[in-house]
Amino acid sequence: MPSTSASLADQGLEGVVATSSAICDIDGIKGVLVYRGYDIHDLAQNSTFEEVVYLLWNGELPTRSQLDELKRELAANIALPAEIVRLIESFPRGSPPNPLLRTAYSALALYDPDRDDNSIEASRRKAIRSTARMGPLVAAVQRIPNGEKALEPDPSKSIAENFMYLLQGKWPDEVTARVVDVGLVLHADHELNASTFAARVTAATLSDFYSAITSALGALFGPLHGGANSGAIKMLREIGTPDKAADWVRAALGRHERIMGFGHRVYKTYDPRARELKQMSKRLGERQGDLTLFEISERIEQVMEQERHLYPNVDFYSASTYTALGIPGELFTPIFAVSRIAGWSAHVLEQYEHNRLIRPRAEYVGRHGRKYVPIEQRG
Repeated sequence: MPSTSASLADQGLEGVVATSSAICDIDGIKGVLVYRGYDIHDLAQNSTFEEVVYLLWNGELPTRSQLDELKRELAANIALPAEIVRLIESFPRGSPPNPLLRTAYSALALYDPDRDDNSIEASRRKAIRSTARMGPLVAAVQRIPNGEKALEPDPSKSIAENFMYLLQGKWPDEVTARVVDVGLVLHADHELNASTFAARVTAATLSDFYSAITSALGALFGPLHGGANSGAIKMLREIGTPDKAADWVRAALGRHERIMGFGHRVYKTYDPRARELKQMSKRLGERQGDLTLFEISERIEQVMEQERHLYPNVDFYSASTYTALGIPGELFTPIFAVSRIAGWSAHVLEQYEHNRLIRPRAEYVGRHGRKYVPIEQRG
């Protein structure tokens, strides 16, 4: 039996350090999230998503000229190849966006001039193209299978502005654009979560950039990872009104059901991203004159703290925030990728720069010493 630091008590590799990284740090006890040394609240309140992309990839916030150059590179690559649009048009009408996004993103590799070049320089160019195109790709896999045409992005606009236009067919106002931009900042990276770890495992084999990100997308779509926010909005709609929230949650807990959007493998206190999203959810509700979803969410939060000492994670208040922006629930998880592509890219690039094959061991708990029995003698 191999000697490992993980034991049967470490199911899911909980608490096991798998690598070193300079990208993101989490203090789960204090509820602190840091990108490259910068607190997430500081970045959410002051930066833009494009600045955070630069920070994650380069380790420093950009100067004005560096930010302008990054924006030029993103703008030059924001349009989807026509072949990808035709591919999405060939998908069955009414298909859910998750598998469409995974398939369409993977197909982008076929139209990338750096497809077969695994150098750091070429991989950075792929990161630029992937980050620029993820928003248009998510909008396309939502619109086209529902009978709408894919729209053309405006290279002069931000990633957040373009995404909302490409999705809804109208340019967002300043408040909406800022809310979306902050949401992208909050979701940009989160250390070795399941999707990021999947990307690094694939990159560690020296597979290509697109394969690594496709691995991340596959992990993202699970309901215990990025899919939790879709579950949260279904729960809010089922509850319906704030006065029903407490009884509904207590009944669900009595049935030993999972309350989506609560608890976290790392945070033992309030997820700092949830604090920012809670404020945005409330502001949007007040702006629209309808605080129903926010008030239901707040009641659920109170009951979960009282009954289970659990706090909201990033998925919980993102559900009401995105709903207030007019984004359909089935798109909540793909939207995650519009932001997290920045962090995934940073981790893949870091893996390539300091690569060692990721090959853990398993603690064997099966039988030993068994002998082969001919099939005629098996009872």
